[in-house]
Order: sequence, then C-alpha cells, then structure tokens
Amino acid sequence: MNKVVCLMGPTASGKTDVAISLCKRFPLDIVSVDSALVYRGMDIGTAKPDAETLRRTPHRLIDIREPEESYSAGDFVRDARREIDDIAAAGRIPLLVGGTMMYFRALTGGIAELPSADAEIRASIDADAAALGWPALHARLEKADPEAAKRIEPNDRQRIQRALEVYLASGKPLSDWLSDAENTAGKGLVFAKLALQPATRQVLHERIEKRLKFMLNNGFLEEVKVLYERPGLTAEHPSMRSVGYRQLWEHLDGSTSLDEAGQRALYATRQLAKRQVTWLRSEAGLSSFEPLEAGVIDAISTCLIEFFDA
Repeated sequence: MNKVVCLMGPTASGKTDVAISLCKRFPLDIVSVDSALVYRGMDIGTAKPDAETLRRTPHRLIDIREPEESYSAGDFVRDARREIDDIAAAGRIPLLVGGTMMYFRALTGGIAELPSADAEIRASIDADAAALGWPALHARLEKADPEAAKRIEPNDRQRIQRALEVYLASGKPLSDWLSDAENTAGKGLVFAKLALQPATRQVLHERIEKRLKFMLNNGFLEEVKVLYERPGLTAEHPSMRSVGYRQLWEHLDGSTSLDEAGQRALYATRQLAKRQVTWLRSEAGLSSFEPLEAGVIDAISTCLIEFFDA
C-alpha cells in the first residue's frame, strides 16, 4: 500500500506555506488539488506560488490547461493517480495540497460514471432558470435530491444544472450516484487526511480580506484584463467562473463598478470558504490543526511520523 498525505483546508488557511515547511522535513512531493491552479495565466487571483517557490518546491498539476479548456474531477483523478504512482516509484511520498474538496473526495472515495451531458435537458433547465431564477431551481433540486441541494448554493448555476440534469436523465439522484461510486483510483493507496482550520470564522474572514486586497493591489485586475481580451474566452468557461475572476470580468463587462466587484469577490470567497469548511466537517478520518498556532508544523510532523511508521 502506497502512502499518500492529503493537506486540505479552506481558502486563505495557509496550506501552501505549511506544505513547503513539511517538504523540508520529509521526502514529500507536492501535487496540487485546485481546480483553478490548473490554468495557465491565472496566477494572481489564484494565489499561485511564484516561480521561485515552484523552482525550489515543484508542484505537480499546476499550469496544465489553457483557460479555454475544461478540467473535471475525472480528469483530476486520472492525472493525480499518474503523479502519485510516479512519486512513489521514485521512493518519495505524495503530498496532495489544495482546497477543491470534490477532487479529494473523488480520489479518496471514488468517482461515479455519471450520465453524459444531455443538450436537450440542459436547454430545458436553462429555460426554466431564465424564467424562474436559479434559486427556484435549487428549490426544485431540494425535492429531487435533498442531499445534493445541501451542498450546493442557491445561485450556483453550474452545479444546480448538472445535479438536475443527472436526475432528469437517469431518474436517480446525483447523491445516489456518488454514494454508489466504486473507488478504483484509490486502490492500493492509504491516505492520511489532514486539515488546516482556523479556530474562528472571523480569523478566516480577515485573512481572506487581507489576501484579496493584496491581489487587487498587485495586478489582479490587469491579469483579468489580459484574459478578457483573449478572443476565445468567455464568462461561461469554467476557468472564468472561479471566484474573483467572475466578479472582475463582470466589472470589465460594465455590469459593476470596481469597488462593487471587489465586494462581490470578497463575499464569494467567504462563501467558498464556508462550503469548504462544510465539506471538511463531513469528512471521515480527518485530523484538524489550527494553522496560526506556533507549533502547527511540529504537531503535523508528529502525526505524519505516526502515519509513516504504521
């Protein structure tokens, strides 16, 4: 059984700094678990490690797609398993780091072979959403698939659409598909699940606000302008639905002022963090740590030594 370390946490919880510190103590190689870091040209708004950091401590699965391309949980599972096997073959230990909880869950718990997209059903859902609004369709989802609705925000168009599409196409709720999934990608692997969770929501909110201000003061808007001018890229591409990018795109479209876009980005990031924390609370076998404690690296190291020696 190859051992794999998973370092999870909400956005702005300090995962990258902790991961780099751990790499100085153990023979670990980092694999990114982030649905936005896969895209080239999205550096500032994703808090992507800078070139010098990546030179000293390489991260796999960063900058592997163009923003016009899609990247799914299934893509991640295939890519991550390849990287895990490559790291293990070199006699080292994979350290999976990130905040895309769906990717972690797909790798460690299995991923379902869901019904393929149905253009006719999707068009019908979109038409209903245009007439009634996405919160109304979220209410519809609550009746069809209460478990999925709990995990999806009322305005999360993409995920509401997909959950309803799966149900309408198959007659089976998305949550049932996911619970029935067989974990083939995780076979032969044993996972240590670690999480960085600030003690209070207020602390996390302050860190989020500070980081967003830093991004906006250091070229985030200019980065989005470059993406906005790419001829084949639109607001509907998954990359541009990332928090921060979506709100600044709307500003460039003339829908909002820059100040309003910043406030919307702050709210969206806090909502993302809330969803991430909710995922972590439902994760079995998780060891949680306070990232701001002075001895957090020592505490995690003790946990890892026990895991490696088991």
